[in-house]
Amino acid sequence: MAGAAPGRVVIVGAGHGGVQMAASLRQEGYAGEVVLVSGEPDLPYQRPPLSKAYLKTGNETALPLRPGSFFEKNAIDLRLDTRAEAIDRASGEVRTSRGRIGYDHLVLATGARNLRPPVPGLDNAHGLRTLADARQMREALSETRRCVVIGGGFIGLEFAAVARALGHPVTVVEAASRPMSRSVSAAISDRFVDLHRGMGTVIELDMPASAVEADAVILGDGRNLPADFVLLAAGVEADVDLAREAGLDCENGIRTDALLRTSDPAISALGDCASFPDPRTGRHVRSECVQAATDHARTIARRLSGGAGDAYAAVPWFWSDQAEYKLQIAGLAYPSDDSVETPDGAVYRFDGQTLTAVETINDAKTHIRFRKLMGETAVPDRETLLSGAWELAST
Repeated sequence: MAGAAPGRVVIVGAGHGGVQMAASLRQEGYAGEVVLVSGEPDLPYQRPPLSKAYLKTGNETALPLRPGSFFEKNAIDLRLDTRAEAIDRASGEVRTSRGRIGYDHLVLATGARNLRPPVPGLDNAHGLRTLADARQMREALSETRRCVVIGGGFIGLEFAAVARALGHPVTVVEAASRPMSRSVSAAISDRFVDLHRGMGTVIELDMPASAVEADAVILGDGRNLPADFVLLAAGVEADVDLAREAGLDCENGIRTDALLRTSDPAISALGDCASFPDPRTGRHVRSECVQAATDHARTIARRLSGGAGDAYAAVPWFWSDQAEYKLQIAGLAYPSDDSVETPDGAVYRFDGQTLTAVETINDAKTHIRFRKLMGETAVPDRETLLSGAWELAST
């Protein structure tokens, strides 16, 4: 759309990435129409607090990403409680539950949805993706409940920490040999196991759930865990239904190029639903974090507003708050990357000689320093980092 007369940009999905997309278009001077379509009735809100602060306090006033006046002031046509049902690429329209919306460019920010493993009885379990889910959960936890969490990822462990702090008995059931195994090193996993067990949470590792009943979870070894409340937190998958049904290339997400363009140049994708080239390796990856979604949005907005159209190359970063531990990760490591624990408790991840990520707990200074370092052109190699020579040179 660069160089063309302003048209209408339609954004499907009003999470962090979708709202940032609309805001960034205006910040970049885009003068065309901007339509933001949300399937939920509430003003667009922050999702990370749903499994943490909101469960504790129930305070919804801090959740909205922007006040309603922001959308009016910036001429962003926010359409709440409007489900996108299909994309008609030939006519350049999105069919919604409230009628058709034409687009000159379409941005898919459809996010992710909970994985549902082939476990009988999952209708007896709760999910946590939306504010409506969190409201229901707070109501359920208003009295003491025996909680079982299926899945030891970020969401499951964040919920477990809050539930224990509120006095509920909690058991976490994880099919893998350690929690958060896709996201962090073994050393960090071990520290969080110690944290949760120290809080009184039961952690069952190498133990799948084989069934969920009305008042129990049946484990793979046949044991019966009494449960008044079951949270399904077994991971997520990209929400690609709209894209796939429209004939866009999808593979572990909506496949894009480095500019976040899909196989249809009139459609872009961002955030959890986008499978994009890792700036370091070129491998297509998905990044399930708020920062990637917002950085994607800024990249697309610059391109649609006639800017430089630079490829997405931001350093991803992640965080998780669990009880008194704040986990922060700068960079993107693969499970096969090496891990080296430093004397100060940080964990460096390496692909050969290349630093891929740094994991820290309650150490914002180190996290910020490495986020900045990894965004620079010349990052010290493994030998330099581990020898301490870089630390000496940077002080």
